[in-house]
Amino acid sequence: MYVDSHCHINFPELAGDLPAVLDAMARNRVTHALCISVDLTELPGVLHIAASHANVYATVGVHPDYEDTQEPSVDALVTLAQQPKVVAIGETGLDYYRATGDLEWQRARFRTHIRAARECGKPLVIHTRAAAHDTLALMRDEGAAEAGGVMHCFTETWETAQAALELGFHISFSGIVTFKNAQALKEVAKRVPLDRMLIETDAPYLAPVPYRGKLNQPAYVRYVAEEIARLRGTAVEEIAAATSANFFRLFGIRADAP
Repeated sequence: MYVDSHCHINFPELAGDLPAVLDAMARNRVTHALCISVDLTELPGVLHIAASHANVYATVGVHPDYEDTQEPSVDALVTLAQQPKVVAIGETGLDYYRATGDLEWQRARFRTHIRAARECGKPLVIHTRAAAHDTLALMRDEGAAEAGGVMHCFTETWETAQAALELGFHISFSGIVTFKNAQALKEVAKRVPLDRMLIETDAPYLAPVPYRGKLNQPAYVRYVAEEIARLRGTAVEEIAAATSANFFRLFGIRADAP
């Protein structure tokens, strides 16, 4: 049994063929998926998919890559988080890879999400790229440990992973861990405690080997688990069971829910 803890099945690449995507999940023993919000204008689509499928859940948030969009407030995020099947705040964080110039707007938005998560008592889904130092500093400054959550699609150093773990966060690995050139990340995957690990696809992006370069989907999350099992010298069933249990515990979802 596998769980995809982070995907975007509302994106056009997958939403147009959603029945086939969900069928492929079932065939590959992927029992649940978390559909991640990146923009409030697209949130209705995320919520509709979650409401329509018993094994799909949702988040509420605005991605740091979306500059020219509706800016969320703490009150708005807290209110939206009360929608059925919303289990987390995010995707939020900092991304200095694509954006340039004064990025205080990103930091202000991240603070808003952390404050909303603390207020509504739901975990954070955090994205960080080329911004690990500032991400961790803001998490500490805003008391993100009170909400907890996950560092999604983790690609940072072991030192960054340690710092996030010390704040009570989980570390989630995507298909990147299967890439041949991701040796440093493979070492991190060997060291993260199993009870603090999640797996994800980030579909429709970052398809794992043997599908690298192709359209990704939640069914492929098992390849992430298989690579982590290989790296750690353990059975894939152990990785699958642990990461699924961690998902249910972190997001407050009953393991026996459909």
